[in-house]
Amino acid sequence: MENNKRPTQADMIIRYMQDFGSITQMQALQDLGCLRLASRISELRKSGYAINRRMIKVKNRYGESCTVAEYTLAKGA
Repeated sequence: MENNKRPTQADMIIRYMQDFGSITQMQALQDLGCLRLASRISELRKSGYAINRRMIKVKNRYGESCTVAEYTLAKGA
């Protein structure tokens, strides 16, 4: 039987991390349409996923340094 269920944002976030290794808020917004990545990550952790967070430096559109959270699946997750 074919499953026509649309994936949830949480499903898409897990798949994104599996496919690309990590995700930031900007990637979640641009690529997945997810406005509240930290909330989805919290839900995933409560569901049993081991997700790491590290703070990385990026440049904003004006060339200024900013710090953002980058999330990855823990090894073996």
